[in-house]
Amino acid sequence: MIRRLLPHPALSVLLVVVWMLLVNEFTFGALFLALVFGVVVPLVTSRFWPDRPRMRFGRDALAYLLIVIFDVIVANFEIAWIILTRRNRDLRSCWLVIPTELRSAEAITVLAGTISLTPGTVSSDISSDGRALLVHALDVADPVAEVARIKQRYETRLMKVFR
Repeated sequence: MIRRLLPHPALSVLLVVVWMLLVNEFTFGALFLALVFGVVVPLVTSRFWPDRPRMRFGRDALAYLLIVIFDVIVANFEIAWIILTRRNRDLRSCWLVIPTELRSAEAITVLAGTISLTPGTVSSDISSDGRALLVHALDVADPVAEVARIKQRYETRLMKVFR
């Protein structure tokens, strides 16, 4: 019964939270409308997601989120230091091809978004077969080690979240 009413519980919660943040005031009417949207939108759109990915919201997802937040904060300081202390000609920017074992489009999108959120790197393309990401990095001493770091730090954790 609950599964039929809430086919995408995470989307429902996300819609309620985003709606309340957009309204920017906590009233009964705003909360009621947020709950209506949180139930109706996933119900209406569920037929467009016939083979949605199975996600595990729990310790693995929380650990991934904390790793990403930590990496974004650290990368901000690293990039600020690089910009303030290095000349342009001393930067070691390069293109990285990151082969991925992720198969769901949603998981690959989360990986690409994570890479783009981290200052100093940006995902720019995905191969036509979905097995590799093209990433530009602002300053990389060892491209092979950087690819291995991204795979170990993000991809292995995402494989636990998207089963």
